[in-house]
Amino acid sequence: MSSRRSFLQNTALGIAGSVTLPLLGKAAGLPSIDDNLNSAQDAEPLPVGVAGYTFAKFDLDKSIAMMKRLGVSNLSLKEIHLPLNASQEAVNTAMAKLREGGINVYTVGVIYMKTKEAVDQAFAYAKKCGVNMIIGAPSYDVLDHAEEKVKEYDIRLAIHNHGPEDALYPGPKDVYDRIKDRDARIGLCIDIGHATRAGVAVDKAVKEYKKRLFDLHIKDVSVAAKEGKAIEIGRGAINFPALVKALKKTGYKGVCSIEFEKDMTDPMPGIAESIGYFKGVMKAAL
Repeated sequence: MSSRRSFLQNTALGIAGSVTLPLLGKAAGLPSIDDNLNSAQDAEPLPVGVAGYTFAKFDLDKSIAMMKRLGVSNLSLKEIHLPLNASQEAVNTAMAKLREGGINVYTVGVIYMKTKEAVDQAFAYAKKCGVNMIIGAPSYDVLDHAEEKVKEYDIRLAIHNHGPEDALYPGPKDVYDRIKDRDARIGLCIDIGHATRAGVAVDKAVKEYKKRLFDLHIKDVSVAAKEGKAIEIGRGAINFPALVKALKKTGYKGVCSIEFEKDMTDPMPGIAESIGYFKGVMKAAL
């Protein structure tokens, strides 16, 4: 296992090295990262995406450019790049720009909902963006209202866990216990890094909550404890082969969105290494 892990890490590092090239590398005749990352895309059992918070330090245009360099097309759109109160015209302009860049916005979020008004805004925003799912973190006292909106809009709500510091949803079970008897369109977005810091074995969580698992935020952490820090995927505490096997066994149909929170002002090398490692693990599991 250790030799295979080293091989996958070295392969990912080789891919990561190419991201030091300018973002306009393809236009300048230089190789694009997607040549490395997409060669076996059709064989991959799980679609890979990016959680928009990864690009929190960059505007929409630069985020699109980075996704194109990475060869990833699925995006969980964060309001950093398109405000929740944006007009329909502004939304249409942004979504057209994303489509022209080859980006598929498959969901929006994470959106925090502390009031009924915030819930209303989130669902109206998702409708304007034309997506059928919200990654959200609603307060307990607005869950009933959120369920009403799920039924009204026929838009799924995937509730995101945020680790041991989170008073609402530290781990997946804290989400599941609140939604298990609610509308089947309310489920989980398991953030595997935060779940691991909360003491959860994520492969077991995938199996346990498979019927309500809508989305995944994929990351790694230095240690499986509260003090764990974001790190490149494959270098930390999470057993990714076990996770991928669990996803295959349960027939997971959602997106695996990379959320990279280390070196956020210069994330490309770390994201590329992370994607390379994760795709390598998926290929090994085929």
